[in-house]
Amino acid sequence: MKLFFRTAICCIIMTVILCCGCGDAGPGERTDRAGQNTASWQYMDTAMGTVVQQTIYAKDQETAEDFSRQAFDLLSRLESEEISWRLDTSEVYRANASAGSGEGFGLSEDLSGLLEACKELWERSDGAFDATLGAVTRLWNIDSWAVEEDTEEFAPPAEGELERALSTCGSQRMRLVWEESGESGPKLGTDSVTEGDSAAAASASLQEGNGQAGRCRLYLPEGMQLDLGAVGKGFAMERLLGLLEDSSDVTAAVISLGGSILTYGSKPDGGPWRVGIVDPFDTSGSVGTLTLEGQWCVSTSGDYERYVEADGVRYHHILDPKTGMPAVSDVRGVTILMKDGLLSDGLSTACYILGPEKGMDLAGQYGAEALFVMADGRIEMSEGMEAYFMENENRR
Repeated sequence: MKLFFRTAICCIIMTVILCCGCGDAGPGERTDRAGQNTASWQYMDTAMGTVVQQTIYAKDQETAEDFSRQAFDLLSRLESEEISWRLDTSEVYRANASAGSGEGFGLSEDLSGLLEACKELWERSDGAFDATLGAVTRLWNIDSWAVEEDTEEFAPPAEGELERALSTCGSQRMRLVWEESGESGPKLGTDSVTEGDSAAAASASLQEGNGQAGRCRLYLPEGMQLDLGAVGKGFAMERLLGLLEDSSDVTAAVISLGGSILTYGSKPDGGPWRVGIVDPFDTSGSVGTLTLEGQWCVSTSGDYERYVEADGVRYHHILDPKTGMPAVSDVRGVTILMKDGLLSDGLSTACYILGPEKGMDLAGQYGAEALFVMADGRIEMSEGMEAYFMENENRR
Protein backbone atom coordinates (compact mmCIF):
# COMPACT_ATOMS: atom_id res chain seq x y z
CA MET A 1 0.00 0.00 0.00
CA LYS A 2 1.40 3.37 -0.99
CA LEU A 3 1.00 6.08 1.67
CA PHE A 4 1.45 9.80 1.34
CA PHE A 5 0.89 12.22 4.21
CA ARG A 6 0.82 15.95 3.63
CA THR A 7 0.17 19.23 5.35
CA ALA A 8 -0.10 22.65 3.77
CA ILE A 9 2.69 24.49 5.59
CA CYS A 10 4.30 25.51 2.30
CA CYS A 11 0.97 26.94 1.21
CA ILE A 12 0.68 28.96 4.40
CA ILE A 13 4.10 30.52 4.02
CA MET A 14 3.50 31.40 0.39
CA THR A 15 0.18 33.03 1.21
CA VAL A 16 1.61 35.24 3.94
CA ILE A 17 4.44 36.40 1.71
CA LEU A 18 1.86 37.56 -0.79
CA CYS A 19 -0.06 39.26 2.00
CA CYS A 20 2.82 41.41 2.99
CA GLY A 21 4.23 42.33 -0.36
CA CYS A 22 7.99 42.70 0.04
CA GLY A 23 7.59 42.08 3.77
CA ASP A 24 10.09 44.11 5.81
CA ALA A 25 12.15 41.65 7.84
CA GLY A 26 13.63 44.25 10.18
CA PRO A 27 13.51 47.82 11.38
CA GLY A 28 13.45 49.64 8.06
CA GLU A 29 11.45 52.72 8.96
CA ARG A 30 8.69 54.28 6.93
CA THR A 31 6.55 57.29 7.60
CA ASP A 32 2.85 56.56 7.67
CA ARG A 33 0.09 58.92 6.61
CA ALA A 34 -0.18 60.29 10.16
CA GLY A 35 3.48 61.29 10.04
CA GLN A 36 4.63 58.58 12.46
CA ASN A 37 7.72 56.47 11.85
CA THR A 38 6.76 52.80 11.72
CA ALA A 39 8.45 49.60 10.67
CA SER A 40 7.44 45.96 10.33
CA TRP A 41 8.81 42.84 12.00
CA GLN A 42 8.04 39.23 11.19
CA TYR A 43 7.66 36.35 13.64
CA MET A 44 6.94 32.66 13.06
CA ASP A 45 6.17 29.87 15.49
CA THR A 46 3.74 26.97 15.89
CA ALA A 47 0.51 27.03 17.86
CA MET A 48 -2.81 25.19 17.72
CA GLY A 49 -1.24 22.52 15.55
CA THR A 50 -0.20 24.83 12.73
CA VAL A 51 2.39 27.36 11.63
CA VAL A 52 1.59 30.91 12.78
CA GLN A 53 3.14 33.88 10.99
CA GLN A 54 2.88 37.47 12.16
CA THR A 55 3.91 40.65 10.37
CA ILE A 56 3.60 43.46 12.91
CA TYR A 57 3.79 47.18 12.08
CA ALA A 58 4.77 49.24 15.11
CA LYS A 59 6.81 52.25 16.20
CA ASP A 60 9.70 50.10 17.46
CA GLN A 61 10.90 46.53 17.70
CA GLU A 62 10.19 46.25 21.42
CA THR A 63 6.51 47.00 20.81
CA ALA A 64 6.33 44.47 17.99
CA GLU A 65 8.05 41.76 20.03
CA ASP A 66 5.81 42.40 23.01
CA PHE A 67 2.70 42.06 20.88
CA SER A 68 4.02 38.91 19.22
CA ARG A 69 4.64 37.29 22.60
CA GLN A 70 1.16 38.23 23.77
CA ALA A 71 -0.33 36.77 20.59
CA PHE A 72 1.46 33.43 20.95
CA ASP A 73 0.56 33.29 24.64
CA LEU A 74 -3.08 33.95 23.73
CA LEU A 75 -3.10 31.10 21.20
CA SER A 76 -1.49 28.73 23.69
CA ARG A 77 -4.06 29.57 26.36
CA LEU A 78 -6.93 29.31 23.91
CA GLU A 79 -5.96 25.76 23.07
CA SER A 80 -5.04 24.56 26.54
CA GLU A 81 -7.81 26.28 28.51
CA GLU A 82 -10.73 26.37 26.09
CA ILE A 83 -10.99 24.47 22.83
CA SER A 84 -8.71 21.42 22.91
CA TRP A 85 -10.50 18.07 23.11
CA ARG A 86 -7.26 16.31 24.08
CA LEU A 87 -5.99 18.42 27.01
CA ASP A 88 -7.77 17.82 30.31
CA THR A 89 -7.14 21.46 31.25
CA SER A 90 -9.54 22.70 28.55
CA GLU A 91 -13.20 23.54 28.78
CA VAL A 92 -14.11 21.45 25.72
CA TYR A 93 -12.40 18.41 27.25
CA ARG A 94 -14.47 18.79 30.42
CA ALA A 95 -17.64 19.41 28.43
CA ASN A 96 -17.05 16.20 26.49
CA ALA A 97 -16.46 14.33 29.76
CA SER A 98 -19.93 15.44 30.89
CA ALA A 99 -21.68 13.72 27.94
CA GLY A 100 -24.62 11.67 29.21
CA SER A 101 -24.79 13.55 32.49
CA GLY A 102 -28.22 14.74 33.53
CA GLU A 103 -26.64 17.73 35.23
CA GLY A 104 -25.10 19.09 32.05
CA PHE A 105 -22.04 21.31 32.00
CA GLY A 106 -21.88 25.00 32.93
CA LEU A 107 -20.28 26.85 30.03
CA SER A 108 -18.20 30.01 30.05
CA GLU A 109 -19.68 32.98 28.26
CA ASP A 110 -17.27 32.63 25.37
CA LEU A 111 -17.92 28.95 24.70
CA SER A 112 -21.67 29.52 25.05
CA GLY A 113 -21.55 32.07 22.25
CA LEU A 114 -19.26 29.90 20.15
CA LEU A 115 -21.55 26.88 20.37
CA GLU A 116 -24.63 28.99 19.64
CA ALA A 117 -22.95 30.19 16.45
CA CYS A 118 -21.95 26.61 15.56
CA LYS A 119 -25.51 25.38 16.00
CA GLU A 120 -26.86 28.24 13.90
CA LEU A 121 -24.40 27.39 11.13
CA TRP A 122 -25.41 23.73 11.35
CA GLU A 123 -29.05 24.73 10.81
CA ARG A 124 -28.36 27.13 7.95
CA SER A 125 -26.00 24.71 6.18
CA ASP A 126 -28.49 21.84 6.36
CA GLY A 127 -26.02 19.92 8.50
CA ALA A 128 -22.95 20.42 6.28
CA PHE A 129 -21.19 21.96 9.27
CA ASP A 130 -21.36 20.00 12.53
CA ALA A 131 -19.32 20.65 15.67
CA THR A 132 -20.34 17.30 17.22
CA LEU A 133 -18.26 15.05 14.94
CA GLY A 134 -15.60 14.35 17.56
CA ALA A 135 -16.14 10.59 17.66
CA VAL A 136 -15.85 10.38 13.87
CA THR A 137 -12.79 12.60 13.50
CA ARG A 138 -10.96 10.60 16.17
CA LEU A 139 -11.83 7.37 14.40
CA TRP A 140 -10.14 8.74 11.28
CA ASN A 141 -7.18 9.86 13.44
CA ILE A 142 -6.90 13.10 11.49
CA ASP A 143 -4.65 14.82 14.00
CA SER A 144 -1.88 12.31 13.28
CA TRP A 145 -2.09 13.13 9.57
CA ALA A 146 -1.47 16.80 10.27
CA VAL A 147 1.75 16.22 12.19
CA GLU A 148 2.79 13.13 10.23
CA GLU A 149 3.10 11.03 13.38
CA ASP A 150 1.32 7.93 12.11
CA THR A 151 3.90 5.73 10.44
CA GLU A 152 1.80 2.58 10.46
CA GLU A 153 -0.14 1.49 7.42
CA PHE A 154 -3.27 3.53 7.02
CA ALA A 155 -6.70 1.97 6.60
CA PRO A 156 -10.07 3.75 6.62
CA PRO A 157 -12.41 2.94 9.51
CA ALA A 158 -14.46 -0.22 9.27
CA GLU A 159 -18.09 0.35 8.24
CA GLY A 160 -19.48 -0.83 11.58
CA GLU A 161 -17.13 1.41 13.55
CA LEU A 162 -18.08 4.41 11.45
CA GLU A 163 -21.79 3.74 11.88
CA ARG A 164 -21.41 3.55 15.66
CA ALA A 165 -19.41 6.78 15.75
CA LEU A 166 -21.94 8.57 13.54
CA SER A 167 -24.75 7.51 15.86
CA THR A 168 -23.26 9.72 18.58
CA CYS A 169 -23.20 12.84 16.37
CA GLY A 170 -25.75 15.47 15.36
CA SER A 171 -26.01 19.08 16.51
CA GLN A 172 -29.78 18.72 16.75
CA ARG A 173 -29.14 16.60 19.85
CA MET A 174 -26.85 19.14 21.51
CA ARG A 175 -28.84 21.26 23.98
CA LEU A 176 -27.86 24.73 25.14
CA VAL A 177 -30.04 25.97 27.98
CA TRP A 178 -29.74 29.54 29.21
CA GLU A 179 -30.43 29.11 32.87
CA GLU A 180 -31.84 32.56 33.61
CA SER A 181 -34.74 32.07 31.18
CA GLY A 182 -34.80 28.29 30.79
CA GLU A 183 -34.78 28.78 27.04
CA SER A 184 -32.25 28.74 24.26
CA GLY A 185 -30.27 31.97 24.14
CA PRO A 186 -30.12 34.56 21.35
CA LYS A 187 -28.61 33.10 18.21
CA LEU A 188 -25.62 34.61 16.50
CA GLY A 189 -24.99 34.60 12.79
CA THR A 190 -28.49 35.57 11.66
CA ASP A 191 -29.49 37.89 8.82
CA SER A 192 -28.78 40.82 11.11
CA VAL A 193 -25.07 39.98 11.37
CA THR A 194 -22.95 43.08 10.93
CA GLU A 195 -19.25 43.43 10.31
CA GLY A 196 -17.22 42.35 13.29
CA ASP A 197 -20.08 40.54 15.09
CA SER A 198 -19.35 36.96 16.09
CA ALA A 199 -19.73 34.48 18.88
CA ALA A 200 -16.19 35.19 20.04
CA ALA A 201 -16.36 38.97 19.79
CA ALA A 202 -19.65 39.07 21.67
CA SER A 203 -17.94 38.00 24.87
CA ALA A 204 -16.22 40.62 26.99
CA SER A 205 -14.13 38.19 29.01
CA LEU A 206 -13.52 34.49 29.54
CA GLN A 207 -15.07 32.92 32.60
CA GLU A 208 -12.75 30.26 33.91
CA GLY A 209 -13.78 26.73 34.74
CA ASN A 210 -17.05 24.86 34.99
CA GLY A 211 -20.36 25.84 36.51
CA GLN A 212 -20.40 29.61 36.08
CA ALA A 213 -23.65 30.94 37.49
CA GLY A 214 -26.51 32.41 35.52
CA ARG A 215 -25.20 31.59 32.06
CA CYS A 216 -25.63 28.56 29.87
CA ARG A 217 -25.61 24.83 30.46
CA LEU A 218 -24.64 22.33 27.81
CA TYR A 219 -26.27 18.91 27.62
CA LEU A 220 -24.59 16.32 25.44
CA PRO A 221 -26.05 12.84 25.00
CA GLU A 222 -23.99 9.79 25.91
CA GLY A 223 -21.03 9.34 23.59
CA MET A 224 -21.26 12.74 21.87
CA GLN A 225 -17.96 14.58 21.56
CA LEU A 226 -17.37 18.17 20.46
CA ASP A 227 -14.65 18.91 17.93
CA LEU A 228 -14.14 22.61 17.22
CA GLY A 229 -11.33 22.15 14.72
CA ALA A 230 -13.38 23.65 11.89
CA VAL A 231 -13.84 26.94 13.79
CA GLY A 232 -10.88 26.97 16.17
CA LYS A 233 -8.61 29.12 14.04
CA GLY A 234 -11.46 31.51 13.28
CA PHE A 235 -12.18 31.77 17.01
CA ALA A 236 -8.50 32.56 17.50
CA MET A 237 -8.62 35.28 14.83
CA GLU A 238 -11.41 37.00 16.74
CA ARG A 239 -9.31 36.94 19.90
CA LEU A 240 -6.25 38.25 18.05
CA LEU A 241 -8.34 41.05 16.57
CA GLY A 242 -9.38 42.06 20.09
CA LEU A 243 -5.74 42.03 21.14
CA LEU A 244 -4.81 44.27 18.20
CA GLU A 245 -7.59 46.70 19.00
CA ASP A 246 -6.26 46.98 22.56
CA SER A 247 -2.67 47.55 21.36
CA SER A 248 -2.62 51.20 20.36
CA ASP A 249 1.08 51.16 19.47
CA VAL A 250 0.56 48.46 16.84
CA THR A 251 -0.69 50.27 13.76
CA ALA A 252 -1.19 47.32 11.42
CA ALA A 253 -0.68 43.58 11.16
CA VAL A 254 -1.12 40.48 9.04
CA ILE A 255 -1.45 37.22 10.97
CA SER A 256 -1.73 33.77 9.42
CA LEU A 257 -3.00 30.69 11.26
CA GLY A 258 -2.93 27.80 8.87
CA GLY A 259 -5.60 28.42 6.27
CA SER A 260 -6.87 31.57 7.99
CA ILE A 261 -5.54 35.10 7.49
CA LEU A 262 -6.30 38.23 9.52
CA THR A 263 -5.47 41.67 8.13
CA TYR A 264 -5.62 44.74 10.35
CA GLY A 265 -5.01 48.45 9.87
CA SER A 266 -3.12 49.95 6.96
CA LYS A 267 0.42 49.82 5.65
CA PRO A 268 2.45 52.96 6.33
CA ASP A 269 2.40 53.85 2.64
CA GLY A 270 -1.37 53.40 2.46
CA GLY A 271 -1.08 50.46 0.07
CA PRO A 272 -3.48 47.50 0.23
CA TRP A 273 -2.90 44.05 1.64
CA ARG A 274 -2.45 41.37 -1.00
CA VAL A 275 -3.49 37.86 -0.01
CA GLY A 276 -2.66 34.96 -2.31
CA ILE A 277 -5.12 32.08 -2.65
CA VAL A 278 -3.31 28.76 -2.82
CA ASP A 279 -3.57 26.77 -6.03
CA PRO A 280 -4.83 23.28 -5.03
CA PHE A 281 -3.12 21.80 -8.10
CA ASP A 282 0.27 23.38 -7.31
CA THR A 283 0.51 24.47 -3.70
CA SER A 284 3.74 26.36 -4.35
CA GLY A 285 1.71 28.90 -6.33
CA SER A 286 -1.59 30.73 -6.22
CA VAL A 287 -4.68 30.93 -8.37
CA GLY A 288 -4.86 34.67 -7.80
CA THR A 289 -4.72 37.48 -5.30
CA LEU A 290 -7.16 39.31 -3.06
CA THR A 291 -6.55 43.05 -2.73
CA LEU A 292 -7.86 44.26 0.63
CA GLU A 293 -7.86 47.41 2.74
CA GLY A 294 -8.18 47.42 6.51
CA GLN A 295 -9.50 44.59 8.64
CA TRP A 296 -10.54 41.35 6.93
CA CYS A 297 -10.62 37.63 7.65
CA VAL A 298 -9.78 35.18 4.88
CA SER A 299 -10.37 31.46 5.50
CA THR A 300 -9.61 28.66 3.08
CA SER A 301 -10.50 24.96 3.21
CA GLY A 302 -9.44 22.35 0.69
CA ASP A 303 -8.73 18.69 0.14
CA TYR A 304 -5.01 19.47 -0.31
CA GLU A 305 -4.47 20.75 3.25
CA ARG A 306 -4.42 17.51 5.26
CA TYR A 307 -4.80 14.16 3.60
CA VAL A 308 -3.45 10.67 3.15
CA GLU A 309 -3.27 8.79 -0.14
CA ALA A 310 -3.62 5.01 -0.02
CA ASP A 311 -3.66 2.87 -3.17
CA GLY A 312 -4.51 5.88 -5.31
CA VAL A 313 -7.39 7.07 -3.13
CA ARG A 314 -7.16 10.44 -1.37
CA TYR A 315 -8.67 10.59 2.10
CA HIS A 316 -8.79 14.23 3.18
CA HIS A 317 -9.72 15.86 6.48
CA ILE A 318 -13.04 17.52 5.51
CA LEU A 319 -15.61 14.99 6.65
CA ASP A 320 -19.22 14.96 5.48
CA PRO A 321 -21.41 14.82 8.60
CA LYS A 322 -24.01 12.79 6.72
CA THR A 323 -21.64 9.93 5.85
CA GLY A 324 -18.68 10.31 8.18
CA MET A 325 -16.44 9.96 5.14
CA PRO A 326 -14.21 12.57 3.47
CA ALA A 327 -16.62 14.78 1.52
CA VAL A 328 -17.09 13.87 -2.13
CA SER A 329 -17.05 17.16 -3.99
CA ASP A 330 -16.33 18.78 -7.35
CA VAL A 331 -14.50 21.43 -5.32
CA ARG A 332 -10.76 21.44 -4.51
CA GLY A 333 -10.70 24.58 -2.39
CA VAL A 334 -13.00 27.26 -0.96
CA THR A 335 -12.02 30.73 0.24
CA ILE A 336 -14.35 32.88 2.36
CA LEU A 337 -13.87 36.63 2.77
CA MET A 338 -15.62 38.54 5.52
CA LYS A 339 -14.95 40.64 8.61
CA ASP A 340 -15.83 37.87 11.06
CA GLY A 341 -13.12 35.26 11.73
CA LEU A 342 -15.21 32.61 13.47
CA LEU A 343 -17.85 32.49 10.78
CA SER A 344 -15.38 32.68 7.89
CA ASP A 345 -13.63 29.57 9.22
CA GLY A 346 -16.82 27.57 9.65
CA LEU A 347 -18.27 28.72 6.35
CA SER A 348 -15.21 27.56 4.39
CA THR A 349 -15.81 24.01 5.64
CA ALA A 350 -19.56 24.06 5.05
CA CYS A 351 -19.24 25.59 1.59
CA TYR A 352 -16.69 22.99 0.53
CA ILE A 353 -19.21 20.25 1.30
CA LEU A 354 -22.19 22.10 -0.20
CA GLY A 355 -20.51 23.11 -3.48
CA PRO A 356 -20.72 26.46 -5.27
CA GLU A 357 -24.46 26.88 -5.77
CA LYS A 358 -25.64 26.12 -2.24
CA GLY A 359 -22.37 27.35 -0.76
CA MET A 360 -22.63 30.81 -2.24
CA ASP A 361 -26.21 31.03 -1.06
CA LEU A 362 -25.11 30.12 2.48
CA ALA A 363 -22.22 32.61 2.41
CA GLY A 364 -24.60 35.30 1.21
CA GLN A 365 -26.83 34.74 4.23
CA TYR A 366 -23.90 35.85 6.40
CA GLY A 367 -22.82 38.72 4.17
CA ALA A 368 -19.67 36.82 3.16
CA GLU A 369 -17.97 36.50 -0.24
CA ALA A 370 -16.95 33.07 -1.52
CA LEU A 371 -14.54 31.71 -4.13
CA PHE A 372 -14.46 28.08 -5.28
CA VAL A 373 -11.62 26.37 -7.13
CA MET A 374 -13.28 23.47 -8.93
CA ALA A 375 -11.84 20.03 -9.67
CA ASP A 376 -11.59 20.91 -13.36
CA GLY A 377 -9.60 24.07 -12.54
CA ARG A 378 -12.44 26.56 -13.07
CA ILE A 379 -12.96 29.36 -10.57
CA GLU A 380 -16.47 30.25 -9.46
CA MET A 381 -17.07 33.16 -7.13
CA SER A 382 -19.77 35.35 -5.65
CA GLU A 383 -20.46 38.61 -7.41
CA GLY A 384 -19.03 40.64 -4.54
CA MET A 385 -15.78 38.68 -4.56
CA GLU A 386 -15.03 39.97 -8.07
CA ALA A 387 -14.25 43.40 -6.60
CA TYR A 388 -11.35 41.93 -4.57
CA PHE A 389 -9.98 39.01 -6.60
CA MET A 390 -7.61 39.03 -9.56
CA GLU A 391 -6.82 35.69 -11.20
CA ASN A 392 -3.23 34.99 -12.11
CA GLU A 393 -2.66 35.62 -15.81
CA ASN A 394 -0.70 32.40 -16.29
CA ARG A 395 -3.83 30.39 -15.44
CA ARG A 396 -5.97 32.00 -18.11
